[in-house]
Amino acid sequence: MRLVILGGGGFRVPLVHRALLADRTPGRVTELVLHDLDAKRLDAIGRVLAERSEGVPDAPVVTATTDLDEALRGADFVFSAIRVGGLEGRATDERIAREQGVLGQETVGAGGVAYALRTVPVAVRIARRIAAIAPRAWVINFTNPAGVVTEAMSHHLGDRVIGICDSPVGLGRRVARALGVDLDTAWPDYVGLNHLGWLRGLRVGGEDLLPRLLADPVKLESFEEGRLFGADWLRALGAIPNEYLHYYYDTREAVASGAERGAFLLEQQRKFYEGEASFRNWDRTRLEREATYMAETREDERDSGDLDGGGYEQVALALMHAIANDRRATLILNVPNGSTLSILDSEAVVEVPSLVDGNGARPLSVSPLADHAAGLVTSVKAVDRAILAAASSGSRADAFKAFALHPLVDSVGIARGLVDGYRAHHPGLAYLS
Repeated sequence: MRLVILGGGGFRVPLVHRALLADRTPGRVTELVLHDLDAKRLDAIGRVLAERSEGVPDAPVVTATTDLDEALRGADFVFSAIRVGGLEGRATDERIAREQGVLGQETVGAGGVAYALRTVPVAVRIARRIAAIAPRAWVINFTNPAGVVTEAMSHHLGDRVIGICDSPVGLGRRVARALGVDLDTAWPDYVGLNHLGWLRGLRVGGEDLLPRLLADPVKLESFEEGRLFGADWLRALGAIPNEYLHYYYDTREAVASGAERGAFLLEQQRKFYEGEASFRNWDRTRLEREATYMAETREDERDSGDLDGGGYEQVALALMHAIANDRRATLILNVPNGSTLSILDSEAVVEVPSLVDGNGARPLSVSPLADHAAGLVTSVKAVDRAILAAASSGSRADAFKAFALHPLVDSVGIARGLVDGYRAHHPGLAYLS
């Protein structure tokens, strides 16, 4: 099977490769194609993969190219993991938002809107090339902001593009561990949008165990989300939010923390890519990256158990095998809504438990969202739609609307400043007029 990774020079690619080396499932990947616009990054990651492949029997054959059409020919699966504007773009997103006094996180708030506005047009062009060159390929989208990017690509690829994120499974595993159960034997009642979802129950043998956890503040605060939100707030919600809800529930604190992860990662990865491209250096950099993830939300070091989220590469492999081998699986994915959430239209991409087999992924029925959650979901989906309109029309007015409507941009005047600031500093937004 031929797997293509778009953004193949990206820092997290060795995680996917590691999973492929350990995979012995029938129909596993035998050919891995890395595509990236930056030949130097491709070379660095290629060296790391070659080192890890040594002595591994039947390791996938790895090739690399900067030519998109060449990469896509004959693809069975395509992992889209691009970063338009690179980490320089992310650092700029955060800086401009900070100057306007609002949140600049890369997928949430002003930073997320800016990132989406420059990413969606590129993702659409890629989707069109996939449809033309590899129309039978399945596309698994990692590219953030995953929900709106997946929705944009679905307009050209239909249900052959599926978005993934490791946050829901990571949350589910931590909750299951706190309850002393195996997530693989449980049913997580998780629903929302990408980086905007809630775990509302965890059923084992027909019994929902989440109320038991909510009633035990010690167990509740034994894992990352419990400590982040606090037992009193989680009991009030009656659910465990995705960690990214921190930016909505503790907005002032998040802005005041002044965390600028983009600048940190830019410098960290510059050292890696300009230094010796070895597995040892990559792994040391990776561990530092993971330990500092959302560091502004914690007073101490990250618990080693909280690093065990299952990994987006494991989610991707499980999805790929379910489709390739026509083997039924239930995964939390970003898929078109259909009739799953009545508050949204059928084309809106949502993040919900989905049934996967050889025909792709289909969302499963879920109970309605609570009013507070429904309000956030509909507001953020309206922002997604304004982003998609701006990317399609090139209209500055649509981009302005996207910023102004976001719940974390609390002023129309600030939204004007954001549009002007991002257009002035991002060549990728020159299309807005």
